Amino acid sequence: MLPAPLTMEVRRGAVAQLGALLADSRVATSGRVAVAVGPGQGDHIESLIAPTLDEAEVFRVSDGSVEAAVTLGGELRKGAYEVVVGVGGGKTIDTTKYAASLAGIPMVAVATNLSHDGICSPTASLLYEGGKGTFGVPMPLAVLVDLDFVHNAPRSLVRSGVGDVLSNLSACEDWQLSNVERGEPIDGLACSMARTAAEALLGRADSIESDAFLTVLAESLILSGMSMVVAGSSRPASGGDHEIMHAVDQLFPGTSNHGELAGIGTAFCYFLREDEARLRQVTDCLRRHELPVLPGDIGLSSEQFAQSVALAPSTRPGRYTILEHLRLQDSEIRDRVEDYVRAFGR
Repeated sequence: MLPAPLTMEVRRGAVAQLGALLADSRVATSGRVAVAVGPGQGDHIESLIAPTLDEAEVFRVSDGSVEAAVTLGGELRKGAYEVVVGVGGGKTIDTTKYAASLAGIPMVAVATNLSHDGICSPTASLLYEGGKGTFGVPMPLAVLVDLDFVHNAPRSLVRSGVGDVLSNLSACEDWQLSNVERGEPIDGLACSMARTAAEALLGRADSIESDAFLTVLAESLILSGMSMVVAGSSRPASGGDHEIMHAVDQLFPGTSNHGELAGIGTAFCYFLREDEARLRQVTDCLRRHELPVLPGDIGLSSEQFAQSVALAPSTRPGRYTILEHLRLQDSEIRDRVEDYVRAFGR
């Protein structure tokens, strides 16, 4: 059986029409609904949903931390809500996902940004005392994307979703490599979904200014999240590319966002594979959407990026990717990074 959201809509005005979705008897039957909003757009979102959800209880999510999720989960348990709706960007949606899992109730995701594939994924990325962790959660019961909000979101964050989707290409190749070299079972359907999501964006000439492109980007991010549900892990959407991303986050926190780092990691992994055709497709797509390609584009030196690549395998113990396969020494990594920078320096 294929798990999938009951409803998936990508359009303008989705937040204002939230009441119509929740009137669907498959989502909520008794009317006990909670809505979680972030600190940034909370007032505006509350004013939009009030006419159709006047009896819903609105909660403010302070940040994207485990503590905030546990606090919200406690409130949801006390109120005996039938469903909770997370409206906002990645932090708000991830916090609401985890809170819903703690409360044992379904969650509806209403995205106002398209920065990464967490919209529909079975994971929540949250801050805690030791850094940032990824926690397993149920997939959202329904998914909406409001293009009005997406158009008003920071352009760099919306563009970064492209980088996160492109990383599926590299992640699937890493999974296939592990299958050949180590006999790791591979899910063909999950790979097909993840690759299809990336291929849908790879050659498009339009960008985030158009509703048509944003619709495909949203659908690709949702499909990417669903591929992880099918696989039962993040394998089809996270390989050496994301290992590099996590290493940069550890060594140089605040350097860049999730999608931008995933995009650079994807390009560098294809450079290591010596797949010139795919590498050119990826770098052309990143540059077409004004995403970083080189370490210097995000303020890292070649040496700092090489340190991140060296640390990368330790961020996902047991995961076999091109980085683990090549087992490059530190000096070899520095040489490869320098070669990469020379090859793609402007």
